Amino acid sequence: MTETRTQIARYVESRPGVHFNDLVRGSGLAPGQVQYHLRDLLGERQLTSEQLYGKTHYYPPEYDEWERSALALLRRETARDVLVTLLERETDRPARLADDLGIARSTLEWHVDHLVEQELVEKRRDARNRVTLVPARPEATGQLLATVTPSFPERMVDRFTRLVDDLLAD
Repeated sequence: MTETRTQIARYVESRPGVHFNDLVRGSGLAPGQVQYHLRDLLGERQLTSEQLYGKTHYYPPEYDEWERSALALLRRETARDVLVTLLERETDRPARLADDLGIARSTLEWHVDHLVEQELVEKRRDARNRVTLVPARPEATGQLLATVTPSFPERMVDRFTRLVDDLLAD
């Protein structure tokens, strides 16, 4: 394996679930160079990829389907904030969670829908049909959270999205 390919593989191993743009920024390589080597790494099954909600994420091959989708969502600051808060509280109501996180209710719903779809969060209804959010797999989610350290560009993109949401809500 070439030095560049090794560099890319190590970067993905240290940041499972990294998406292409972050991989390019973090590696310091040109996008075409990263694409070329990713194609070979994927073909040799030294890495695997998953497309989720408009981004392609890369992983070492040992991650299963649930872990891959969970890591992809945990790379998004707002989804991660929702999950961390739910893990701390064990349960919460959507309106309170949106208020406490300082995000629009529609933004919370977008992220919660994806978290539910990927089996990270459950929506439970009480006798009056009110929704309560609960972490679906708290232990496994907590372990994956330990592997996710968002990059500065990832945090800025998420914060810009929040700003736009807030402006549109007003």
